[in-house]
Amino acid sequence: MTGKKRIVSGMRPTGALHLGNYHGALANWITMQNDYDCFFFVADWHALTSDYENPAHIPAFTRQMIVDWLSAGLSPEKCTLFVQSHIKEHAELFLLLSMITPVPWLERNPTYKEQIEALNNKDLSTLGFLGYPVLQAADIIIYKAEGVPVGIDQAPHIEITREIARRFNHLFGPVFPEPATILTQTSKILGLDRRKMSKSYQNAIFLSDTPEDISARVAMMITDPQRMRRSDPGNPDICNVFEFHKIYSDAEMVATVNADCRTAGIGCVECKKLMAKGLIHALAPIREKNQYYSDHPEQVDAVIVAGREKAGRVAAETLAQVRAAVRLD
Repeated sequence: MTGKKRIVSGMRPTGALHLGNYHGALANWITMQNDYDCFFFVADWHALTSDYENPAHIPAFTRQMIVDWLSAGLSPEKCTLFVQSHIKEHAELFLLLSMITPVPWLERNPTYKEQIEALNNKDLSTLGFLGYPVLQAADIIIYKAEGVPVGIDQAPHIEITREIARRFNHLFGPVFPEPATILTQTSKILGLDRRKMSKSYQNAIFLSDTPEDISARVAMMITDPQRMRRSDPGNPDICNVFEFHKIYSDAEMVATVNADCRTAGIGCVECKKLMAKGLIHALAPIREKNQYYSDHPEQVDAVIVAGREKAGRVAAETLAQVRAAVRLD
């Protein structure tokens, strides 16, 4: 044991990571790895809840996610990185927890209702999709996590996990701590079209993009929608490009763009080019490391194997306690 509080979190492998993923979760993980005993996993089983009809891409996306994590700054010396499906104990604990989880708890999950409506082109009337919060609970409590880092919109998910852990402990005796919700700051950064950045919307900038890709994507960004002509004054307060400037440009550039936009001293095309330059510079180290790990697959293999072994040991210990508690030992 490290003496640090343990946290657990995961991401679904749906493709290369983009800036929304980075600012929404990964940047916080990178900071937290210095202060917590961190277990971060690729949630490949969770990817099947909505993409069960097309699983062929999941192995490649799983590996790419590990590469992106390493490239962005997660260190296998500071945290445990592993693939969910490599740890079969998750599945057994999910089965046991499903025996005690009331269906109404799952049906009232706000994300369940939202995704049923948003993904109406898919058949999500499956047990796996309804029950994914139970699998999520298993993912977390099998490592006896004391906290889970999430944005405010995901807090209800952790409350379901706490309820399931509490119910198990009530029925079978104290085995699991109730993980706390660790609210993390997330950026207001949006996609190219001012919607939430998402691969499915095709409005994302990826961590592994080349300078040419970044320049092309930034050129398509929507700026101040009320600024119709180059001679019109703009309003940086409602411009998504300016939000990027505040993250990726230096303070002098931010001040200059802020002032010049309001007086029509700078046009949107020039503003985008200046921002793209800063973004390309900021992502260069990540892009270089991404190429390095792509050229050295054996190092990625070693990280995955080490993570599987460590996570497996912890999960096996917990599951032995669970089996004893429910008289299956």
